[in-house]
Amino acid sequence: MNSENASISERIVSPSYIRQGCQARRTHEQLIRLLLEKGKCPEDGWDESTIELFLHELAIMDSNNFLGNCGVGEREGRVFSSLVARRHYRLIHGIGRSGDIAAIQPKAAGSSLLNRITNSVVLDMLKIAGVKTVSSCFVVPMATGMSLTLCFLTLRQKRPTGKYIIWPRIDQKSCFKSMITAGFEPVVIENLLEGDELQLGPENILCVHSTTSCFAPRVPDRLEELAMICDKYGIPHIVNNAYGVQSSKCMHLIQQGARIGRIDAFVQSLDKNFMVPVGGAIIAGFNESFVQEISRMYPGRASASPSLDVLITLLSMGSKGYRKLLQERKDTYTYLAEELKTLAEAHGERLLKTTHNPISLAMSLQGIDQQNDKAVTLLGSMLFTRQVSGARVVPLGNEQTVSGHVFKGFMSHATEYPCPYLNAAAAIGITKQDVDLCIKRLDKCLKNIKKGQTDQSEKLETESENPAVISEDTLNEMAESFNEEMSIGLKGL
Repeated sequence: MNSENASISERIVSPSYIRQGCQARRTHEQLIRLLLEKGKCPEDGWDESTIELFLHELAIMDSNNFLGNCGVGEREGRVFSSLVARRHYRLIHGIGRSGDIAAIQPKAAGSSLLNRITNSVVLDMLKIAGVKTVSSCFVVPMATGMSLTLCFLTLRQKRPTGKYIIWPRIDQKSCFKSMITAGFEPVVIENLLEGDELQLGPENILCVHSTTSCFAPRVPDRLEELAMICDKYGIPHIVNNAYGVQSSKCMHLIQQGARIGRIDAFVQSLDKNFMVPVGGAIIAGFNESFVQEISRMYPGRASASPSLDVLITLLSMGSKGYRKLLQERKDTYTYLAEELKTLAEAHGERLLKTTHNPISLAMSLQGIDQQNDKAVTLLGSMLFTRQVSGARVVPLGNEQTVSGHVFKGFMSHATEYPCPYLNAAAAIGITKQDVDLCIKRLDKCLKNIKKGQTDQSEKLETESENPAVISEDTLNEMAESFNEEMSIGLKGL
């Protein structure tokens, strides 16, 4: 309410009450003013009413929300469903223009402001997370793979004769397909086994597409060495930092690589690092003009949903809240490693030594594989039916063809890894209760497999082929575990 309307309101309601209400509103407006002035994430998270006030103020600046607006174009922000309109806070026009995703829209001052503020806040968060010299970034409404493709297509304009991308192997389809989709031919560099860890050998370091965050036993690439070589030979360097923002170690690698060598851009997922729905990524770099080139390569306007989601989330948690989540994740990683190590030793297995991977862990499954060659796959099925999500079992001998390229030992990041294993990760938002339930259910599954009852193999195989077909014994076991776990959880409240 502006001052004129407030004065009029004082004729209707006691002036002292109106002044008190206006003062309360100014408290919200002060927070918004600081955000617009500094372009940084607030230290303390905002309450929902302040966030909704801010979004409402932005929305009424867009032409589709003008009172009496008469739209005669082909794209006027018309939305049939009021439910859809409310879901997007009536910010319907998206971001950017046909030639540049970062451009201002004349019809959508509010959405354009949303875009600029979001990019500024996200840049601040990347600095807080550890890459202090990053100069520019933007949110793009695509997941990590397609965002990497956009970076490669931008480099084509600079290096028209470039045909190959040197890529240290990481067994994740989207990483490989991002290069194929861009029209390049990946030169796959196989990893070297050093202890339990898989890394890029020094003699093979000549890479354009490197990786920080990955599934153990793969560990982050040696970005400092790689960045120095790329700088020496004038080779562009794109880093896949998919879920690395939540790891101080991954962000330190990027910061150091850019300090002593060359990193042109690094790409990270919104959902994996900031707990928002899938569908967005951040493209960031140390040269503002190159980051702008990438944004101009995006064809057409873009959905504002990822920008809206991450801005709401960051305003809600504040930088203090995000730092707290990062520390909790790091602490839970240590707890998961300890619990997984104890469990592995109890079953004659071991926690693989992958200390350079700050997020993902791996536990050997050598014993059960020797007992039954189907046991590793069956273990994955049993965990799935018992609602343990995210754990990955990797048997020996997998072979996968991705875009015409055959990967032997697929998922293990190597042609011949010494043993089958199980992956578990401590990602942002994980709790110790998640770890406890996972360990408890994994322990039960391993005990059932190790009983060596051959008459159960057929039942387990049926469950693995069709998770919807679960035996009565399994259902009873799940119900028993659920009731026991709920009882434990309620006692802790």
